[in-house]
Amino acid sequence: MHAPAKTKVDWGDPPWEIDFTPAPTPLSDHTDFAVIGAGFTGLAAAAWLRRCDPGKTVAVFEASRIGAGASGRTGGMALAESAAGDLPGLGDVLAGVEQIFRELGVECELSLPGAWEIGRGGKAAPGSAIAWNDSGRLRAVAEVPGGTLNPGKAVSGLARAAHRLGAQVFENSPVTNVEWREQPVLQLGAENRAVRAGKILLATNALSLGLSGIVEDTTGARLTLAIAAERLGEDALEGLGLAPRKPFYTVDLPYLWGRVFGDGGVIWGGGLVSPRVPGDLYSVSISSPETVKTLASLERRVRGLHPALAGVRFTHRWGGPILFRESWEPVFDWHPQSRKNAVVVGAFAGHGVMLSSYLGRWAAEALLGRRDLPFWGKIQ
Repeated sequence: MHAPAKTKVDWGDPPWEIDFTPAPTPLSDHTDFAVIGAGFTGLAAAAWLRRCDPGKTVAVFEASRIGAGASGRTGGMALAESAAGDLPGLGDVLAGVEQIFRELGVECELSLPGAWEIGRGGKAAPGSAIAWNDSGRLRAVAEVPGGTLNPGKAVSGLARAAHRLGAQVFENSPVTNVEWREQPVLQLGAENRAVRAGKILLATNALSLGLSGIVEDTTGARLTLAIAAERLGEDALEGLGLAPRKPFYTVDLPYLWGRVFGDGGVIWGGGLVSPRVPGDLYSVSISSPETVKTLASLERRVRGLHPALAGVRFTHRWGGPILFRESWEPVFDWHPQSRKNAVVVGAFAGHGVMLSSYLGRWAAEALLGRRDLPFWGKIQ
């Protein structure tokens, strides 16, 4: 199955940086485990594979730079469970990721004070001062488990952990094709370098649907948009109901989510942009007329929420890949063309900040033969 070798994107820049770059290392023509995609999932899996079996070789192939896809461009909202709820056998995602980060030594400003569900109807939840105007009166209607992290530090920390444990990470190394043999063969980049792999993890989420074997008519690949506002004072945050630093998301439409970050800036997200070519997010640009219009609409919405935001200045505008399924369950299955030697993970539908690393560890244990995959998450 072939995948496009496009790696150049124009999706804007979020307000954090990924400060780890792997040192160049020789590429062997064989690896025990090949991980395709260097985001939360792939890097967590690579580190866990080496932690569990340091005698096996692990190579991570990233089409662009570490975290260049969804992981480095997410808003950093840490939510529990999955977009489809608490799936059978899923376990405690938040506690699981806390353990993964602790054991791998990842410091990423992870904070789990809870999250607000906000809506335009119903009784206001106690303890929240959120009262905004947005197609009705927005108030917090429930508090759920969750919190935030710094995506740049999370990606960098996972990459450092994988590197420290002995995994090789190759940037600018797109996998353009996989030949599904007893030992799969990966074709890399324009030079078509061949690498044999004992087992494979495909962790590219929305960016290689064909390569991953995900049926495109049951998924929706979009660019989800976000903006970062300048630092607000504590009085303004207090007036907005954001002083407790709990992230929020609407439970009705039009959708809006956000969080405080850094020293008092606020990230706001809302709006999706569809690719011109279905499934090809590389064809979406932050500077296209549709995207510019959607971002401008989001800025107007935010300024109209509350008087404290009327003159706020926005410092960053960006988009990140997101993948939905009709069932809202993540994809977590053996590749349909493999002989149970390749796992596909993705389609987190907004829950990927925590679920991706959590399932990355699970996928590593499945590839090692130490754990079964769940019955949900099947590729249709």
